[in-house]
Amino acid sequence: MADQADTTRFKAARPTINVAGADEDALKQGLLELLVVETTAGLYRCEARFGNWGKVGQGMDFLYLDRKKLDFGKALKIKIGDDPIFDGKITALEAHYLEGASPEITVLAEDRLQDLRMTRRTRTFEDASDADVFRQIAGDHSLTPDVTFTGPTHKVLAQLNQSDLAFLRERARAVDAEVWVDGGKLLAKPRASRNGGTVKLQHGKDLLEFSVTADLSEQRTSVTVSGWDVSAKDAIAEKAEKDALRAELGSDTSGVEILGAAFKERHETLVHRVPVTGAEAHAQAEAQLRMRARRFVVGRGRAQANAKLRVGSFVDLAGLGKLFEGKYYLAEVRHVFEGAKGIRTEFIAERPGLGKAT
Repeated sequence: MADQADTTRFKAARPTINVAGADEDALKQGLLELLVVETTAGLYRCEARFGNWGKVGQGMDFLYLDRKKLDFGKALKIKIGDDPIFDGKITALEAHYLEGASPEITVLAEDRLQDLRMTRRTRTFEDASDADVFRQIAGDHSLTPDVTFTGPTHKVLAQLNQSDLAFLRERARAVDAEVWVDGGKLLAKPRASRNGGTVKLQHGKDLLEFSVTADLSEQRTSVTVSGWDVSAKDAIAEKAEKDALRAELGSDTSGVEILGAAFKERHETLVHRVPVTGAEAHAQAEAQLRMRARRFVVGRGRAQANAKLRVGSFVDLAGLGKLFEGKYYLAEVRHVFEGAKGIRTEFIAERPGLGKAT
């Protein structure tokens, strides 16, 4: 087992701080703590704390309270080496006046999805697919859409007193897609299409710690979505079963299969989705089954800092034994810097199946 108290294995290098297009060495050297958080829901965020007292002109004063260097709306980029791990804008400033210590300032920032989070609307989309909705909302925010999922066309989709971000997240869940921004692009893709690459980590080397749970409590052997087809004037009942997972499992054994063998079949029917066509109900049933199944095996790890560990990529973990080693999808990533410990990467990873025990 890796020694949890061993901080010498963390990279001592400081992240690069870029404000308004320029690398700021003073901010890099004055960085006390950093947290960059990414999740599959999009809207990546950053918290960076700096010392805020030093030489100004001929004397000592606050360094960053004049809003010249750190200010609302300024672009903030964070890099590990040459690799970016955050790109957004400053949304908040916090000042800290501490007993027996120098003043500090914390910068809070969010990526471009902040624009969508702060725009709330009520409107309808008629005879539109979810991809059409994504493209329209991208245009509303001067973003270039990159949408690759498929889905049914809806007679009406209603955005009812929701932010654009909340509405896109809702629609993404319905078609089993994930939403994020990259530069000036709004991307919406199924998990299999994110193509974030694979990073290999070895326990005891670059994988410092890892805890993992395989839990059947939220698994189901089937999910059925029911509704009413207005055009056909007929009831809808579309079921998704273990075949919906086949493309993501490889040679692993899914929680769906283990549940059926170890206990008995567990079925779930969703009646609050209000699909109006069979195609819409089928897409929702498969999306719900896959979302549950992917959380069968969930691991939390800590690794040496690596900018290639990003949401949407995979980690191939070795040295964990047959059940738990192999490929996991990164669902949440945190790049963490602390002055005394250096920089490290923490993550939550998930997979829908276990490796073969024998």
